Amino acid sequence: MKIINILSVAVLFAATLQAQVAVRAETLHTMSGQAIQDGIVVITDGKISAVGAAADVLVPDGYELLRAKVATPGIVDAHSVVGLAGYLNQDQDQDQLERSAPMQPELRALDAYNARERLVEWLRGFGITTIHTGHGPGALISGQTIVVKTTGNSVEDAVLDPAAMIAVTLGEGGLGSDGKSPGNRSKAIAMLRGLLIEAGDYARKRADADESKRPARNLRLEAMAAALAGEIPFLVTVHRARDILATLRVASEFNLTVVLDGASECYQVMDQIVAAGVSIIANPPMVRTSGERENATFEQGKLLADAGVLFAYQSGFEGYVPKTRVVLLEAAHGAAYGLGAEGALRAITIDAARLLGVQDRVGSLQVGKDGDVALYDGDPFEYASHCIAVVIDGAVVSREAR
Repeated sequence: MKIINILSVAVLFAATLQAQVAVRAETLHTMSGQAIQDGIVVITDGKISAVGAAADVLVPDGYELLRAKVATPGIVDAHSVVGLAGYLNQDQDQDQLERSAPMQPELRALDAYNARERLVEWLRGFGITTIHTGHGPGALISGQTIVVKTTGNSVEDAVLDPAAMIAVTLGEGGLGSDGKSPGNRSKAIAMLRGLLIEAGDYARKRADADESKRPARNLRLEAMAAALAGEIPFLVTVHRARDILATLRVASEFNLTVVLDGASECYQVMDQIVAAGVSIIANPPMVRTSGERENATFEQGKLLADAGVLFAYQSGFEGYVPKTRVVLLEAAHGAAYGLGAEGALRAITIDAARLLGVQDRVGSLQVGKDGDVALYDGDPFEYASHCIAVVIDGAVVSREAR
């Protein structure tokens, strides 16, 4: 096993030395316009330098040319815990949730992410090149999230956004157990509001011109103050309609930027969601419809698209091996249940990138963006198709059909 891991690292290192590559596909989905038949994307020094029809784009001499039936931008998984949750499913590789206190916004995914986790490599092999990952649902405030590429030997190699969102769970999923607080919904909201008020006071005092009046640094309040200042959104895992409305109420009171996660019953309160202007990371369509998700629907993506809500798909989290789904396969179900192939592909490429605020780097094949491309031997949403190669920042990081 150690030999395999060392070889994997060596392959990735060697791949980074090859930064001049082109991809030619019978169908090239750029996500910045119509798909191009017989299209080419050229990547120079890690960035896209040309994209268009093969008749119009010259591949420079010396570039490696990869071929595929279909090529897309690298896939973006809008919410995961991979890199904190590992494939062994044992205590030592489960860092996505810390239960010693109900509210810990100061916990940084940056300090726990393992770029060499085998689940990262597993996702990469399906064409998933960017993931939004970090502390997961299960506590009122579980910590921060990050956006990373699925490559590199350290978090510093991989990171796009070191503090993407603060993970919050409302409703039944965020309640304490065995008598621990919060014991009910009103207590949870009161605790959240109280911490936000405290953070606002802290921020005002820290800004005092008189240094002697400034309080000592408080990491927990710093994180919440950043949310109050609009510097970092709240990622609120919530499913029941009444809990969605409670989230919107708190967001309005404190002028917070909020992204809803899961939102199983969103269709019951769609007018309020649209009016609030929030975006949604939809349930993985194949999620288990039990508990708070009992009213989840395969048609969630279509309903959100029809309402004009910005949304993306995710692999999500459930507490069983191997701790992750493949968002490409989840989006395929969304396509089949009314969203269509184009809408489903948007939800795991450009729309996911927009939702995460990294659309200037990833999500579409455009000149100047990162050279992230997924290559397939057929329709990416067809179960029998394979991802045959993956390019990240111009480096070929996978050549194994999966």
